[in-house]
Amino acid sequence: MAKTETKDPLRMSSTQAWVDYLSQVELPVLANTLKRIQELTDSSNSTVNELARVILNDAQLTSQVLRLSNTVFYNQTRTQVGTVSRAITLIGFDAVKSMAISSLIVDTLLARSDRSHLLKCLARALHGAVQARCLLPRRNEQALEEVFIGGLLMNIGELAFWSCDTEQAMELEQRLLDGEPALASQKAVLKSTFSEITRGLVEAWSLGSFIKDVVSAGKANSSAARLVRHSVEMARLAETSWRGADMDNIMGKLGRELGETPAAVRDQVRVNAGEASKISVSLGIPQVRAMLPETMPPGADEPEPVDPTHQDPNLQLQILRDLAECLTDKPDINQVCQMVMEGIQRALGMSRVALLMSDRTGTRLIPRKVMGAATEGWRDSFIIERKGNTPLGKLLPGEGCAIYRPQKGAASPEFDQWLGKVPALVGPLMAKGRVVGLFYADTAPKGSEPDAAQLSAFSHFVRHAQICLTLLAVS
Repeated sequence: MAKTETKDPLRMSSTQAWVDYLSQVELPVLANTLKRIQELTDSSNSTVNELARVILNDAQLTSQVLRLSNTVFYNQTRTQVGTVSRAITLIGFDAVKSMAISSLIVDTLLARSDRSHLLKCLARALHGAVQARCLLPRRNEQALEEVFIGGLLMNIGELAFWSCDTEQAMELEQRLLDGEPALASQKAVLKSTFSEITRGLVEAWSLGSFIKDVVSAGKANSSAARLVRHSVEMARLAETSWRGADMDNIMGKLGRELGETPAAVRDQVRVNAGEASKISVSLGIPQVRAMLPETMPPGADEPEPVDPTHQDPNLQLQILRDLAECLTDKPDINQVCQMVMEGIQRALGMSRVALLMSDRTGTRLIPRKVMGAATEGWRDSFIIERKGNTPLGKLLPGEGCAIYRPQKGAASPEFDQWLGKVPALVGPLMAKGRVVGLFYADTAPKGSEPDAAQLSAFSHFVRHAQICLTLLAVS
């Protein structure tokens, strides 16, 4: 049987072979995650929770999104945001979705390669995306983020290619260093072009109709898609100079799209380039600033690295303030509980968190929300009988929050090797003197026992959920 091209990473010889290879061999996790996020197109409550869950299951992604949420680029009110749930509420579903996609692309690709061509391509994509977002007229949240992601993904084929350590990547790199024409070199080495591979990936990864319009071979159908194309082309030209016949031409095209004079557009894009430099730092790629037309001084506005696995008293206070603010308005129990869980996980350094609530029969507590690695099995199986006559029944607390300490020889359920066998924080939600819910948090697989400070902070978080439940009961 003839060997398929996708099983030989050294020589791809068609567009489809590259699409299959990048999707199935090199970047399957990125492809699947982008597809999953792109499918979240409705900001209904359930979808908001799904987006928050995708982000919160990745500690680095959570850190990146929250860092971006506190930049003026996204958060012009300058209201500090401490949780993903709060970011979605204050800044918007589409904006947080955009941050998540941006962070995923940057983190995934840079973890694979630091090749100069990849960094240059990332710088261009980011610059073009920022320009499109800043220039877009008649702004609404969805359109803003659509053009931003369109700019970022317009050359996803090239980005994906340069992140892979293949023989053809080294061969193409050498040809370009030797000064050979880019398009001819792509055809000679790849038997395809970056544009063709991009169109294939957009289709295979289900990246949406707008991005399909942006990367299509023909004329763009919408003015927004044309704006993205012009912005990315301008970013490419700006790598060498803001002047010249080609740049004048693209300024004229942008001016016609925006109803502005080329001179006015030129002034605006110079300002926007500075925004791209700032965003590169927030995305964790300060090294691309030197590749952007305007850069910040080294170290300016560079955020301190965040370690989400340790207790953070300042973050505790910030999230508790956010919770208090939520309770003064019309409290939403889903949003409050989501913020409580984020506070427990991120500010207290707990690996896994769950909220269980009474089922319809009132005899069992079943999962409503879960958060953290290795918690997918909890959704169907983490069930506590209210009578407490099962091994997990020992997790039921009394009237207040407590540290669960496993007894010697405690058994764990088949669906999870740590539940019941590692120390945990447990806290009840009460209604009319009866337990109707349970917050659970542990540090598995590390399995360390929570200390008194963590228990105290946990109690504060749970109390806010209890206040919300009580307010709803009397309203």
